Amino acid sequence: MKDFEVVHSYLETQASRCFSLLYARYASKIFSKCMTMLKDEALAQDATQEIFMKIFLNLAKFGEKAKFSTWVYSITYNYCIDDIRRKKKQQDVFSGDVDKAPDREDEIPDEAIYAMEVNQLRHVLKELPAGDRAILLMKYQDDMSIKDIADSIDKTESAVKMQIKRAKEKAHKLKEDLFPEYE
Repeated sequence: MKDFEVVHSYLETQASRCFSLLYARYASKIFSKCMTMLKDEALAQDATQEIFMKIFLNLAKFGEKAKFSTWVYSITYNYCIDDIRRKKKQQDVFSGDVDKAPDREDEIPDEAIYAMEVNQLRHVLKELPAGDRAILLMKYQDDMSIKDIADSIDKTESAVKMQIKRAKEKAHKLKEDLFPEYE
């Protein structure tokens, strides 16, 4: 059965096997995204359970405007970003100096991201802010289209393109700072 068929079947019958099927299909994917964004196994496990609770409670709201997987990814992304923001507020981490670096005029080509060695890329991604890391992973790891990313994070396509551009610039600058010998 396709995802939308499982959703319809669950909504009609309330059969737990339908929701169990969705859980089996998406639990490891959600956990993986949570680990990438939250960087803590216990937090990722808790987040996965909370996200499935949100999916369960909002399943009737799935409108099939996008694929079910995109809808699930959107819930996962938004949950993790909200969690990160909540923690940053609690810790008063933000100072007024964030993002004072001027934007570069030139576009960082995709090839610059692709050319990073895996070890370099892991270090660079670890240092990027969660939102930038997430959007780059959506674009390059998950191979999502700009439209799907925009739908997932509830932004316009032009806003997504600008966020990707800025995230690539930050990644490139971090690579230069962390690995100057490779420039």
